[in-house]
Amino acid sequence: MSEKPTNERAIIDSEKHQNTSTVYFAPSQRKIHDSAVTFEEYRFYAQRTREEQRILQAPKWQWRTVFSKEKESPEHDAPVPGQDGQLANADRIISDEEWTNASRAFRTAGWGAAFYLITTDVLGPFAVPFAIGTLGYGPGVGIFTAFGILSVYCGYLVWKVFMGVDSHEFPARNYGDLAFRAWGTTARHIVNTIQAVALLLLLGQVTLLFGQNISEMSRYNLCYVVCPLLFVLVGFLLTQIRSLRSYGWIANFGFWANILAIFISMGATANNPPNYPISTIGSIGFFLNPDSITPVNGVYPAIQTSASLPSLGLIGSINGLLSGVFAYAGLQLFVEFMAEMKRPHDFLKGMFIAQAVIYTVYVVYGCFMYYYQGQYTFNPSYLGVSNYGWQTAGNTLTLLSGLIAAGLYGNIGVKVFYNNVMVDIFKAPLLTTRLGKLFYAGLVPIWWSIAFVVAGAIPAYVAFVSIIAATTLLNLTYAIPPWISLGFDIRKNTMGTFDPTIGRTSRANIGIKRYIRGFFTGGIFQVAINVWHVLLVLASLGLCGLGMYASIEAFIEAFEVPQVNSFTCTSPLNINPPAASPSAMATGSA
Repeated sequence: MSEKPTNERAIIDSEKHQNTSTVYFAPSQRKIHDSAVTFEEYRFYAQRTREEQRILQAPKWQWRTVFSKEKESPEHDAPVPGQDGQLANADRIISDEEWTNASRAFRTAGWGAAFYLITTDVLGPFAVPFAIGTLGYGPGVGIFTAFGILSVYCGYLVWKVFMGVDSHEFPARNYGDLAFRAWGTTARHIVNTIQAVALLLLLGQVTLLFGQNISEMSRYNLCYVVCPLLFVLVGFLLTQIRSLRSYGWIANFGFWANILAIFISMGATANNPPNYPISTIGSIGFFLNPDSITPVNGVYPAIQTSASLPSLGLIGSINGLLSGVFAYAGLQLFVEFMAEMKRPHDFLKGMFIAQAVIYTVYVVYGCFMYYYQGQYTFNPSYLGVSNYGWQTAGNTLTLLSGLIAAGLYGNIGVKVFYNNVMVDIFKAPLLTTRLGKLFYAGLVPIWWSIAFVVAGAIPAYVAFVSIIAATTLLNLTYAIPPWISLGFDIRKNTMGTFDPTIGRTSRANIGIKRYIRGFFTGGIFQVAINVWHVLLVLASLGLCGLGMYASIEAFIEAFEVPQVNSFTCTSPLNINPPAASPSAMATGSA
């Protein structure tokens, strides 16, 4: 084929009676993101794919397949399509059947893998006690309940849009693909940029957090800059795992390591006093009322808890609220999980069970730890245990689960960057090709190194988490799903017909008239849903602005005093009482 297909598509506007006669190209010979493909064509192939998948048997979740040499492999079981319909290993045009078979072979994961990947990505209970404490029992539990319900709802919206536009012929591989099919090319670039930045910052966040983890395990005898570096080196290896189905087995282990760490920290907290000295670098009392953690004649104040919103420390409460946002963040990876599922219908089962487990753990664990540690509650909570042995047990287990989560962030972050920057802009080979795999392997250490430098230069951990949550995660989890769903519903309500034999789409409206008509079409209930989605998007953006204000204020306070960053041998957690002042800002795992 001498020329690449461009924007060839016949669309009949029945109001203007226009008919453009053009050449039709099959899905296998189109560009990866072809703006000429109409919504009607996406829907036609998506419905056909869903009918096929409904009768498939769900993959079996068997331990023996981890060690079996005969694994399903999309990279070997079927020819892999390259860009613009070219086979990755042959200089010929790929047929429609080969194209769809390659897409089928890529989809091998079951809902069990989705459950463990979701819990690995979303479940992070060790900041929850801090969040509940800064808000009080009532508002804290209320906030986590509200965000939990909204995260389930937004996850459903992502699933609904995915099921409506994904197909073997036009597979949706990432979050940006949904935005592209609902709103167009600009929307895709916006979502991909936010997602890539979020995953890079998340990678930096866990690198900083678990670098401090390693430092404490070594009793501060290891030069601090080496600690996050060790974490990064191991992360290089985990990120080389490209298939999320294979990663599901590792995520299984990470989930149970997290659960065990939860029980250990709860038992240790109930039988040991708080870690009083470390409270001066980032506890609840530090942010809300430093006097409540200041010792008098060597004696620390008694443990205090609050049932309602504390009257002091508005900025601290907002940062606590953002910790609630951070706790449920993860929807930006759901599309990648569904894209590799054999039966994406089953994704809802995995998501509902995962979210129920996550919510239960958050509320029970958060209230329990806050009850026993009060204003001394630390973030992460297992560092607030005074017994070094139990601290080390929590550090070890969370280090393992943190490595797994970091590998997942690195895996998808590199894929998003590679597919949407390297491939689209610089015309790099696809990841399914041999050369693409080499490019991927070379990009992984660069990606991790950038994350390490960004995180290492920022000493205020709580403010760092807040800025990530406010600028990226809040939008990815609560603003973008209803926005994408709104665009999907508008297009679906004004959808015309598609003739696959000649590739012709016929519809009544085009342009801005289509969007106006689509918003007010579908009955009273559908219009109410559209209005609700607009309000949800606006509320999320408002909270984004409030969160940015709080995190910026926290950064200003942080840099008013000399800070210890990651590029030194001195650990920011190495506090010798009473050397640290309660007025000093958190420099580490705050």
